[in-house]
Amino acid sequence: MVKLVVDSACDLEEAEAKERGITLLPLLIRFGDEEFEDGVTLSHRQFFEKLIETAELPKTSQINEYRFEEAFSSLTADGSDVVCITISSKLSGTHSSAVKAAKKFAGKVHVVDSLNACIGERILVDYAERLIKEGLPAAEIAIKLEESKGKIHLLAVLDTLQYLRKGGRISSVTAIAGEMLSIKPVITVVKGEAKLIGKAMGSKKGNNLLNRLVEECGGIDFTMPYTLGYSGLSDEFLLKYLRDSEHLYKDHTDHVPYYLIGSAIGTHVGPGAIAVAFFSK
Repeated sequence: MVKLVVDSACDLEEAEAKERGITLLPLLIRFGDEEFEDGVTLSHRQFFEKLIETAELPKTSQINEYRFEEAFSSLTADGSDVVCITISSKLSGTHSSAVKAAKKFAGKVHVVDSLNACIGERILVDYAERLIKEGLPAAEIAIKLEESKGKIHLLAVLDTLQYLRKGGRISSVTAIAGEMLSIKPVITVVKGEAKLIGKAMGSKKGNNLLNRLVEECGGIDFTMPYTLGYSGLSDEFLLKYLRDSEHLYKDHTDHVPYYLIGSAIGTHVGPGAIAVAFFSK
């Protein structure tokens, strides 16, 4: 039997993970003196309620080696093998913790660096779940994940520059000027790191730029997992994007899944962001 372990940076919450038979290890998130387990003791909606109310950015903490070792020990006790998918090693020390813990289980645990986060990591988890259901052994699943993860594209349009400023990623002057001009930055993940790849004035142009970038990536492989994501307390911007991007989906599917983004990325993009994740053709 093959069991799947993921960290909460893939934006799964505890209830969904349990329903799917996935072991979810949460990153820790602190608002001042309060500490929560991402997606477990603090839901994604509760996270954004707190984020909007606070002036200071929350702090996230990686999952330590002991937490992974504890999970791996429990899951392999019945002879099962484990596939573990983590947030990009370029964004968190969580992957390193998982690798160190896995070394104690003599080939029973296979750790895959998603080189992604958020819904980009999530669709790799979805693919792993598919391969497990097909009955593939853990080692072969890990190989297929390594081979396919380079085809994953995560693209996002941000509604505000405020949280990039708070995190020290852009200057206050740039943020204020951007807000005045209604500039919507577009970010992606390149080789495991977040990169700014475009700017658009206004949400309509931001959505159009996002669609153009999807097409420039080679288009969506609809035989593989794909999804959309949004941040904040309303899916209004995402539903508008779905209308603006109907031509990308209408001939391929009658259902486009979407989810609320969690704290790992939500801390830095703030509310009002929309994102798309897919495997390119």
